[in-house]
Amino acid sequence: MRCFYSILLLSVVFSCKNNDLPKPSAMLRLEYSDATYYQTNFPLPFNFLQNSLSKTVDQIKFNKNKSTVGVNIKYPAQKATLHLTYKPVEDNLINLLKDTQNFTQKHTIKADEILSEFYENKESQVYGMLYEVNGNAASQAQFYLTDSIKHFLSGSLYFYAKPNYDSIYPAVEYLKKDVKKLIESLTWKY
Repeated sequence: MRCFYSILLLSVVFSCKNNDLPKPSAMLRLEYSDATYYQTNFPLPFNFLQNSLSKTVDQIKFNKNKSTVGVNIKYPAQKATLHLTYKPVEDNLINLLKDTQNFTQKHTIKADEILSEFYENKESQVYGMLYEVNGNAASQAQFYLTDSIKHFLSGSLYFYAKPNYDSIYPAVEYLKKDVKKLIESLTWKY
């Protein structure tokens, strides 16, 4: 029996080596350089500050009567696009507001929460609402801006990836700052 304990003790002593343990899952750390902005000068009825890391594509898309204008601003590093749509106000402000708000509400199915933030700049005559959509929704930020008389601009931020909020969170936070900068810097051309 003594021999058995000696062998058992020797096997325990010599078998105790560093066992490899599984490593916990790690999240990819995404870091983006600080944004620098420049003033846009498109042939559009508005101007704003745009991130120099973004690319404007499909600058102008007119509908049949040439009153609706679309601009897409791509963010290659974040794999996202900010879609802007301009429509003139012609006794249709209530319908434009309803359409934009209904479009945002469609994201409640997948969203964890939708936070709204009112924006007002009396000096530039820019009034609007920013909707921050948290969760696995298709669009993470939406907004509308208007002067209530002549101009109406709406925007939606989309990623070209499956909406997994945990994975795209750093890009979402970076681009929400850009959306806020656009809103704060927007001026109408009269």
